[in-house]
Amino acid sequence: MEKREKRPTYRAYLLRFWCDEGRGNDRPAAWRFSLEDAHTGARRGFADFEALVFFLAGQLEADGPNRPEDIENRR
Repeated sequence: MEKREKRPTYRAYLLRFWCDEGRGNDRPAAWRFSLEDAHTGARRGFADFEALVFFLAGQLEADGPNRPEDIENRR
């Protein structure tokens, strides 16, 4: 019998966000974001909200119940 690697059933992140005041017309003010993995302490920075959401969506897709191998195993 093949033993499947157990995937985490949840992820925990510490979300930080702050307003980068910018530098006049060269660089306008913008929100910045970072996530810190609560299990490993690894940090990842994001220049904008869309990048943060894109990363989180990828995490859900990679670990979620609709991965191709999970769908195959349900048949």
